[in-house]
Amino acid sequence: MRAESSEKFIINGQVPLNGEVSIAGAKNAVLKHMAAALLVKDVSVICNVPELTDVEIMIDVLNELGAKTDYNRAEKCVTIDATNLTSIMASDEFVSKMRASFVVLGSLIGREHEAVVALPGGCAIGARRVNFHLKGIEALGGECKVIDGYVHAKAKRLIGADICLDIPSVGATENIMLAAVLAEGVTHIQNCAQEPEIVDLANFLKAMGADITGAGTNQITITGVKQEQLHGVRYTTIPDRIEAGTYMSAIIGTGGKGIIRNIFPNHLTIFTGKLLEMGSKIKLLDPNTIEVSANQRLNAENFITQPYPGFPTDLQALAMVLLSTANGVSVVTESLYENRFMHINELWKMGANIKQDKNHAIIKGVENLVGTQVTSTDLRAGAAMVVAGLMAIGETEVGAIHHIDRGYENFVNKLQNLGAKIERVKEFDRSLHDAKI
Repeated sequence: MRAESSEKFIINGQVPLNGEVSIAGAKNAVLKHMAAALLVKDVSVICNVPELTDVEIMIDVLNELGAKTDYNRAEKCVTIDATNLTSIMASDEFVSKMRASFVVLGSLIGREHEAVVALPGGCAIGARRVNFHLKGIEALGGECKVIDGYVHAKAKRLIGADICLDIPSVGATENIMLAAVLAEGVTHIQNCAQEPEIVDLANFLKAMGADITGAGTNQITITGVKQEQLHGVRYTTIPDRIEAGTYMSAIIGTGGKGIIRNIFPNHLTIFTGKLLEMGSKIKLLDPNTIEVSANQRLNAENFITQPYPGFPTDLQALAMVLLSTANGVSVVTESLYENRFMHINELWKMGANIKQDKNHAIIKGVENLVGTQVTSTDLRAGAAMVVAGLMAIGETEVGAIHHIDRGYENFVNKLQNLGAKIERVKEFDRSLHDAKI
């Protein structure tokens, strides 16, 4: 559902969450599979697709390029017919709304040897520069210029190269992988990203006929293939590890007990380890199901966000919410994005005792958070404020929930099924809500 600006969540907190929840497909994998489908002059079907505004935006991008798409929400599948593209331009109208759509650059330059793609948008969590993407394309033989907010990329031919990234950028790794699939010769990407979504993209590309090894390590090797060697594929996306971490946090933060299904536990090893050190209980029920619980106040813990397999920056805000009521003093260091502490201001409103020193947050646990009006400053911070509201005394209103809709499918329904007292309302419906309570 695409949220209206006047919509908000109303939460009555301190209700322990209990029950079961099933995790949807990984947003950050699905979007890249959709872009990768552009490499093939054929039809591909991507399954386990979550119903998110980001998915709708990526469909808009593909349609603009001339691909034919069909989104079967009931079956959670997107069919993409990229046999004939009619454009090489991904406009600012869509790309500015979602950074992940910038990855069509690699597919277009690989297939068409030309692309015009708007500079990306998305959450304002700090500088996420595209220079690593462009340097990678240029190393393969492309020529890239930024003109009036658009990247113009051209290549007479793409030739495999040895590329060493300055930092293990997820987006740059993906764009280079996509461009290299149809390049002549062998490409080595060193110091590349190792996230599970990178592995899933490599598996998707291999299923289409690409030759890729090393995904999940710090060096990926792509041996270029001919266009006619690629073919359409039907592929099921991995579960969303960040959504899983969100529900783990919500259940633990409220002192509840719940079962989380359709999860790959090894994708959350370090996060799970920190939750255990805080005093929560996590039990593996089967390879794709865990039980989480907490029956006492959590303990303070320190962590530093790092590229995978380190502590995920996307779960930093959620962990901070849990630590805001933990015993003792915690220190959280955000090493990846300079603006990813904007939720601290919102937690202050709820009574949290947090001091920020540049990219460090010193958190002294308080007895309870107190409900009030807060806002979603970005996607993951928004989810964190919902969890804070579930933990808090009294009522919490969370605004700007369009951010949350970008990454969480049926968020309210899933929380309600766990027993949460949460509603989604429009501003003018507030009087009706007040009448109910």
